[in-house]
Amino acid sequence: MENSISQGWRRYESKVYGALHIAILLLSVFLVATISVDTFRNLLFLNQGNYLTIQLWVCTLFMFDFLLELVLSPHKWRYLKTHFIFFLVSIPYLNIITYLHIDFSPQAAYFLRFIPLVRSGYALAIVVGWFTRNRASSLLVSYLTMLLATVYFSSLLFFVMEHDTNPLVAHYTDALWWAFMDVTTVGSNIYAVTATGKILSVVLAALGMMMFPIFTVYVTNLVQRNTQSKEGA
Repeated sequence: MENSISQGWRRYESKVYGALHIAILLLSVFLVATISVDTFRNLLFLNQGNYLTIQLWVCTLFMFDFLLELVLSPHKWRYLKTHFIFFLVSIPYLNIITYLHIDFSPQAAYFLRFIPLVRSGYALAIVVGWFTRNRASSLLVSYLTMLLATVYFSSLLFFVMEHDTNPLVAHYTDALWWAFMDVTTVGSNIYAVTATGKILSVVLAALGMMMFPIFTVYVTNLVQRNTQSKEGA
């Protein structure tokens, strides 16, 4: 009897976690869309009360998810140590600095908009795992998705930081081209002139050097398994 109750409770927990992770992922996509629109239209998002309200509610949900998983975790200290970063990125920093009237540069405030999106990476890995056949495929798809997301976010940051000072970055497409060429470690004719742009150049190149060998190894192993299965048949 107790065993059946325990199993039922675990299934209920799994459904709740699944719903929260999907909600987090959808809200993260919504935040990405708003950041992109504001960037392309050159809007001052700190003057938009609607955006700050939306981000506050999104961060509140992220915080609720963290606290719920902490309360339900059988090993709370271990969970706290391994997931504390999710608590930090769930804090609505923009709302806090706006409420306290703390002066930040527009570039720094723009960077703070991306912090809650770190939380979506964990939800993304879980949701992707539902649709892949094995752990290796799940990890590969998660890594590739997060790599593409990092490239896109880096292109947005690069455009905001560089387009006023770098004559080579006249349009967003220039920043997007730079990001894709940089992550492939091929390089492009566009180079960074700001400190942030230079840091992004190093980060993207490092990610590219780490990710593409993983993809190559995965494809090689996949081909070998298919060859062995055909020979065995």
